Amino acid sequence: MNKTGFISHPQYLKHDTEPHPENPGRLEAIQRKIESSKIHPHLIFPEPRRATDDELAANHDSGHIDHVRDSCQNGTRNLDGDTVICPDSWDAALLSAGAGITAVDQIITGQVDNAFTAVRPPGHHAEKDRAMGFCLFNNVAVAARYAIKEHRLNRVFIFDWDVHHGNGTQNSFYSDPSVYYSSTHQYPFYPGTGNKDETGTGDGLGSTLNFPLDAFNGDQTYLDIIENKLIPEIQSYKPDLIIISAGFDAHADDPLGQMRVSSEGYGKMTAMILKVAKEVCGGRLLSMLEGGYNHTALAESVHEHVNVLLGES
Repeated sequence: MNKTGFISHPQYLKHDTEPHPENPGRLEAIQRKIESSKIHPHLIFPEPRRATDDELAANHDSGHIDHVRDSCQNGTRNLDGDTVICPDSWDAALLSAGAGITAVDQIITGQVDNAFTAVRPPGHHAEKDRAMGFCLFNNVAVAARYAIKEHRLNRVFIFDWDVHHGNGTQNSFYSDPSVYYSSTHQYPFYPGTGNKDETGTGDGLGSTLNFPLDAFNGDQTYLDIIENKLIPEIQSYKPDLIIISAGFDAHADDPLGQMRVSSEGYGKMTAMILKVAKEVCGGRLLSMLEGGYNHTALAESVHEHVNVLLGES
């Protein structure tokens, strides 16, 4: 078996957003599924730390950091029409970004082979200077920045399989060749970005790859893209670390998306990414939760995902 980390924290449940699709019940469903499963005794449970202001500032403007902090502290309820906060959201957001940092440390130092972070708020819509789409800070972008700066990695590959395009992540690295961003997503759909002609700019030209998909595509479409288009890009790029923006809202039962991926399909997708990670970067694979709003489908998909990560080495 692999040494697989599962990182979460009770503070994530205090990010009170209800009534809202992105609510504490998502993580409660995941926790129940994992705790009652046969894989639970084999997982490693690192404690996440809080991201520092400097670590957030590697990807976000200081004004945005201050705005989120002040808004949480002064009782603001909405950062925009979609993004709900409460006083406890600030600490939850620090711990969500910090979970990726903790996982990077654990993976690079060999304490775990790979890791999944069951975090909220999610992150991939958060831009350098604003929160949006349920997201306060861009968790995967902060983790990638940290891996490059603190562990001196040369290249990080981010694969985003959330049903929505990760506009914030793409924009964070659009001109930066040290991070390759690729996304499969329903299109046209929120947030309206992710056309196939968005491929990067300047030094980052060619290090963004989007797969905009019509609604109602399912497992086979995703698996074909990963096998025939994504994996060759990963092999060519030769990253030192792969990060998955793991939204599970392309599931057939999800209320926000219109795709038809199955829970088992997520397991197959995971197996393909894990295999190429072992080939190109010694199995260094970090997965961070993004979307997924049918609690049963989310819990089943995460279980499939983590079961494959644990797998046999």
